[in-house]
Amino acid sequence: MASVKGNPEIYIARLDRLPGWGLSYIIFWALGFSFFITLYDVINVGFALPYIPFITSSSEASLVASLGLFGYVVGAPIFSFLSDRIGRKPAMVFTSFLIAIGSFGDAFSVNFPMLSLFRFITGMAIGADLVLVMTYIAEMSPAKKRGIYSNIAFIAGYAGLGIGPYIAAEVVTTIPNIGWRIVFMIGGILAVGALLIRAYAPESLRFLAFHGKLEEAEKLISIMEEISIKRYKIDKLPDPIIMNYKPPKENPLKILLKPIYLKRLIVLFFLSFWFYFIDYPFLVLTPTWLKANLGYSSSQLSYAIFLFGLSGLGVILGSIILRFFIDRYDRRKLAIIDALFYMIGAIIMSIGAVGHNFTTFFIGSFIAETIGVGWFNVYYLLDVDNFPTIARATGYSLTDGIGHLGGALGLLALLPLANSLGNISVWGILWIPALIMGGLTLIFTPKTTGFRLEEVNENKI
Repeated sequence: MASVKGNPEIYIARLDRLPGWGLSYIIFWALGFSFFITLYDVINVGFALPYIPFITSSSEASLVASLGLFGYVVGAPIFSFLSDRIGRKPAMVFTSFLIAIGSFGDAFSVNFPMLSLFRFITGMAIGADLVLVMTYIAEMSPAKKRGIYSNIAFIAGYAGLGIGPYIAAEVVTTIPNIGWRIVFMIGGILAVGALLIRAYAPESLRFLAFHGKLEEAEKLISIMEEISIKRYKIDKLPDPIIMNYKPPKENPLKILLKPIYLKRLIVLFFLSFWFYFIDYPFLVLTPTWLKANLGYSSSQLSYAIFLFGLSGLGVILGSIILRFFIDRYDRRKLAIIDALFYMIGAIIMSIGAVGHNFTTFFIGSFIAETIGVGWFNVYYLLDVDNFPTIARATGYSLTDGIGHLGGALGLLALLPLANSLGNISVWGILWIPALIMGGLTLIFTPKTTGFRLEEVNENKI
């Protein structure tokens, strides 16, 4: 097909009419593997903390975990802004390099200050990586399958939250003296692999088109069209549907101050903030909570950690279940359902933990992991969907990346709040703001399921 020279929309329209993923599946699964590495680190620190000899109090444990999330708050906007300016690919290569540096630094730390520094460095990279991988996949997927393809990568990635806890729990309980170092070292080795893989991925087509690199965009979309015709055994592709809009050219931060995006930015930020405020304490501090607040003995703690790690396998099941809903139903409503089930699961878990009923503890943890954590792909897509290409990673980083500030504060606040609100009540009360923000998201952001990214964003300016 002949291109309309100088018009970036033609390349985007040609991508959105593809019947499916238009590149090698090796690239696709490689990105999912990269996502696995990112999310593996999110959870392994929680299992390592009770076994690190120079972590001598629950407040130090909370601070180390929290510093990683403060790193998210700093790193996500910086590297995501750069990706909006110089490209998704170079930013993703650098963040995987930084994850490797941070993870190996974690593994070889010899004191509290050293571990704190490398947790912050690791967090800087991970905060950006969560944004960049999902942004890249969304920008390279046809509109009507954006949810499906992000979900496939999400399944691969969230195996890091499913398999990762099981691995970490086994390692730290079997080799308590050095197991925590091995857990971090695994993350560093995997990050090196991700760095090598990402070097072969092409740049995002949308980035190329909207930044005037039309010759590169033409070569890339032509390859994607050829692959699609062969893969799906069709004679020709349907005609692209061209929309009329003028892509904004301003600085990403200036674009996000436009009323249409600023409203979305504020609502999605507070949705992320309150979700993370309770999500990260659940994922990271549950073992420490059992030890510090509930006084579990060594044998009880080891068994509870094993069950908590096993419940993490529910994340994989939940993300697979989500595949059947994510491109069919309003993602804003799915986000509310997700938060509700997460709250129910966390409350059941706490009831079991307080009563030393390990069956109830496992059931609650499994519910929270399966729907609450396993459906988190919905929140990522809401952040991807609601900002224009020229500022997408920056907007995403401000909502999700800086939104991790909620997680950092939650990690510092959970144990004291559990003492004041009660060890059961705290897991329900803290979910109420997240549910409220889910309702406000339904009111103040548009429905994006099934719509082209440009139809939701550039076409509205």
